[in-house]
Amino acid sequence: MQEVLAPLTGIVLAQADTPDQVFADGLVGPGCAIDPDRQGGGLVVAPIAGTVVKMMPHAFIISSRERPGLSVLVHVGIDTAQLQGEGFTLLLGQGDEVEAGAPALRWDPATVEAGGRSPVVPVVVLDGAPNALLPLAAPGSQVAAGDPLFLVA
Repeated sequence: MQEVLAPLTGIVLAQADTPDQVFADGLVGPGCAIDPDRQGGGLVVAPIAGTVVKMMPHAFIISSRERPGLSVLVHVGIDTAQLQGEGFTLLLGQGDEVEAGAPALRWDPATVEAGGRSPVVPVVVLDGAPNALLPLAAPGSQVAAGDPLFLVA
């Protein structure tokens, strides 16, 4: 079992409640989403230990050190690619080896929301089996960055 941590503080949402159909329908893989706390600095952390295989201002992917072939995508807000990096500060780079809970980036979810975009953050196991996840934090519950979010079988 691979434990996946909450990458930020907020309220857990069921995957189906993600305000983007691609994520809600699980087209890139199973997971959930987090509606972020609007205060508190906007720190996003690595959900697993491994290698940063993709690092963009609005999203990153970490390939698991523990489970080869398993990768987790953290998409910071919905339609935030349109911001072209504005308002995001990267704390990791592509190719970096990281521990779970390591700071990955900073952003301001309230500013994203004020700009007309959703600050909801999907957390997805890329190409994972739909029934492979065991939730550790129920939809509607509050999590802090680094809290256990789900297990991948």
